[in-house]
Amino acid sequence: MYKLFFLLDKAVQRQVRLSDLLLYWLLCGLLCGLLLLTAGRLSAQDLSGLDELALPPIPEQPCFGLLGITESRALSICDALYLRENVRARELAQRWLNQEPDSPAAQFAMAEVLAQVEGNLPRALFHLKQTETLTNYSSLGRALADGNMEWHYLALTQLSYIHQLMGDQEASLLYLDKIRDIYGQDTESFRGWPLIKLKRYDEARASAEKVLSSTDNPNERSRAWNTLCAVELADLRPDESLLACERAISEDENFAISEASSVDTVHLLNASEVSLSLLRMEEAESYLRQAVRGVNPDSVGNPWINLLYLTMSQARLDEARSALDNMMFWRNAQSPLVNVMNRAEHYMVSGMFLLLAGYGEDAARLSAAALSQPDRTGSYTADESQKDSIAALLDSTANRLALALKQEEIAATPWFATIPLRAQSWALQFKAWRSARHAASLFADRETLKNRLRPYAPLDVHIPEWMELELVDIMGPGIIAAALDEARAEGMFSLNEGYYFSYRTGIAWSRRQTAEVLRYGQQALELLPEREMLLRTRVSAYMADAAWRQDDFSTALSLYSEVLQNDPGLPRRLGLALPVDFRFVDTAQAAELSSYLAASPRFRRHPNGFLLEITATDGFQACLRQRNEAEIACQQLEIPETDESRSPAQLLAAQFQRRLFTPGYVLDPAQRLALLGSSVILTRQNNPGSQQDQNAIRQR
Repeated sequence: MYKLFFLLDKAVQRQVRLSDLLLYWLLCGLLCGLLLLTAGRLSAQDLSGLDELALPPIPEQPCFGLLGITESRALSICDALYLRENVRARELAQRWLNQEPDSPAAQFAMAEVLAQVEGNLPRALFHLKQTETLTNYSSLGRALADGNMEWHYLALTQLSYIHQLMGDQEASLLYLDKIRDIYGQDTESFRGWPLIKLKRYDEARASAEKVLSSTDNPNERSRAWNTLCAVELADLRPDESLLACERAISEDENFAISEASSVDTVHLLNASEVSLSLLRMEEAESYLRQAVRGVNPDSVGNPWINLLYLTMSQARLDEARSALDNMMFWRNAQSPLVNVMNRAEHYMVSGMFLLLAGYGEDAARLSAAALSQPDRTGSYTADESQKDSIAALLDSTANRLALALKQEEIAATPWFATIPLRAQSWALQFKAWRSARHAASLFADRETLKNRLRPYAPLDVHIPEWMELELVDIMGPGIIAAALDEARAEGMFSLNEGYYFSYRTGIAWSRRQTAEVLRYGQQALELLPEREMLLRTRVSAYMADAAWRQDDFSTALSLYSEVLQNDPGLPRRLGLALPVDFRFVDTAQAAELSSYLAASPRFRRHPNGFLLEITATDGFQACLRQRNEAEIACQQLEIPETDESRSPAQLLAAQFQRRLFTPGYVLDPAQRLALLGSSVILTRQNNPGSQQDQNAIRQR
């Protein structure tokens, strides 16, 4: 009958013929008559089969992660959140709070909106504390008698979670104990991560093993294995750690099958990081490729960040450019709560990409943002000082790149016009020095520095191996040499000593020990994994400079060619000058251009250097060639419509150096600005979720 009337209604909407409508009504009447005639003959047993024809019930939508909430104002706010009407949800919560400031439900609703919609954890914490004060039950009986049990329970749960995110792990554990004592809920599987953050590894291991021995719940077992994954890695047992990570993923898959969900992104990221610490780079990438198959807005980790690091380190720059775009797409889909937790991580990896792409000032802007807008690191094993040390290191490197670009501009500018440029260069030099001192102060602890030297150091903020050699200049070669030998004696380079010799090469280069640079560099290149392309390129740059000082011109030019192919911006970042032999036609324009390039810190005249040809036959252009005339890079003059202040020679000098010392990615200002993003996002891309989603303590 329901289906028949449904079809009739649709027919009326489509304005069908009257005869068709009469036919529908006739069929309806016949069916009704048959039911009335036979109703008296059907027994109760006969009618029992009609239950199968009943419409399925409409499932109740969880509100703040719980079923059974009946408060109409709370349901209205939950409906607004479900429909992504975030401004309306904020207004409803604020109005409710203004009218009923002593309502625990109103206080909790405001806290939830502030945390989930705005990512404003301090204000959310204030309202959660108000909720706790207004309830403050000491037993289940009191909670049942007062009638606000659900709000008290939700407040305790969120207080534990937000305290964890904000770094107060003792408070997080305290609230877990309250939930256990008052409501009898087993919270053991949530205790592991706060214990890890407190570096109480034995207690964390015992807690995880207790969970594994007492429950068959795949979700709880997955969290326990994830805890063991981090604990074993902290004890420098990467093989056991990887096994635990794989067990976490396996339990996740069991839970995904039963709940129609997917494998936890964070567990895949952890397995990838452990694989990297074992130098199993293909395996690490495989885990990441599995993690990026679908966007997970509630995951504290963005797997595209890890893929971006990986592809950059391997000089797969086209893939890195694609990973950057996908990282931004994932970031824009993240919930605001997650977005404020890992924004500095986005800033740093974006800054490193801009560094490779040759945008020094933009990279410095991102590194400065990472320093001034800290992450909420409660769901990461790394702490705030580790993140700051990497951001300061990046900031120093980025400002030095910006300084190199400014010096190139000064070289192609008449002297009277260089005064403001020189002032800017002094400011950049000071910023680079200040950031270097900041980084040095954060790396001053000997154990911290020694652990930093370990390839793909676990439980730390990731520094690309190709950037870690910057520590030699920042800390001083003597300090790094002493820490390096200690780290080697403790077996930190046992998997691959190529990393040890790469540091040795950097130390020797800093000390201008030419023979040692070539000896250590050769050992590093023989041992380092082939995939460590940017690190190998840096070692090659050191060796090229040393070989040139030994008058081994052919070896030096060959190594310089590899550097320009794999990491063209490296000469700028290291302050190297390519040896060139100028060849140009005798014209005023060519002579002007050659004088600008000769004054640039990127070139030095030498009869055995690369050939630098300046021609005007088929347009004004400059080319860098091998000694055998093979082309390395050519640039023809492009006259922009908006720049009329510089001469053709000045324009070509800038364009040629940009062509030679960058990988060729052009990012317009709007794209570069988008990398900074926003600290507060008023869009939510996902359903507030089920009770398990809301109450789960996400870990990494």
